Amino acid sequence: MAELDRSAVTVLDMIRLSGAPATHTLTPEQARLAYRAARTALSPEPPALAEIRDLTAPGRNGAIPLRLYRDGTDPAPRAGMVYLHGGGWVIGDLDTHDVVCRQLAQRTGAAIVAVDYRMGPEHKFPAAADDAIDATAFVAANAVGLGIDPNRLAIGGDSAGGNLAAVVAIDVRDNHGPVIALQALIYPSIAMSMTSPSQQEFAEGYGLTRETMIYFRNHYLRSQDDTNDWRASPIRAAHHANLPPALIITAGFDPLRDEGEDYARTLIASGVPVTVRRFPGQIHGFITMGRIIPEATSAIDEIADAMAARGL
Repeated sequence: MAELDRSAVTVLDMIRLSGAPATHTLTPEQARLAYRAARTALSPEPPALAEIRDLTAPGRNGAIPLRLYRDGTDPAPRAGMVYLHGGGWVIGDLDTHDVVCRQLAQRTGAAIVAVDYRMGPEHKFPAAADDAIDATAFVAANAVGLGIDPNRLAIGGDSAGGNLAAVVAIDVRDNHGPVIALQALIYPSIAMSMTSPSQQEFAEGYGLTRETMIYFRNHYLRSQDDTNDWRASPIRAAHHANLPPALIITAGFDPLRDEGEDYARTLIASGVPVTVRRFPGQIHGFITMGRIIPEATSAIDEIADAMAARGL
């Protein structure tokens, strides 16, 4: 088995030495503040872009805040990506993933539209999924006005956001939604059952713990029955044929590693083109830790390469 990357060890040491309370011991409000502070400490300097603009999409349950990122001055329509942040459907926001979205815009040349979807416990499942679907539909319908080519649209997200991106991909297939050219799933949550071997092996000591995952799940879902709903567990969709091509990024020391790679095998068996990239020495959440973890940049490059391979 691979060893923990030295940069990941540094992050885990920083967490331990900080004495910060475990997420599952905090109220959601406290957890959100702690997560914002951690992202500030771990994110690299934000690259400057030509345009960063806050927008609003109409959702079935009210307005959905968005943020558009665009680099360069060429006004011609370009590829677009709807990006859904991680944070267990409870924490995270436009600001916690601002640097990642800036990096994606700069590296890919695409217009990135980040979604500030509703979260638990204030807004239970399927609120986040509904907002992700509605925001993607809005971006596709208004692509030209946003400087996006509607025929060159991707969906992406990390962790809980990877879950929501997978949900969007299934929904647009089943409900004749916009054409999605790529789904970029970064260490996604795919199965709410939490029974994979990596869930057991990395339950403690690697940043994201089993107790914290249960905390997130309990704040997000209405009841145990929701774990069987494909909008919570995309692996439980009726079938996985005819979904967009996928890039699935996993981390070797992540409790979500196996379900992400299991999902890749499920998609491949259904005829979906899939690229899997495991970062063997990394931990969950590393893409937002570029100040300390150099491979965060490598993950951004993987997404850019996957988009380029799909003409995005």
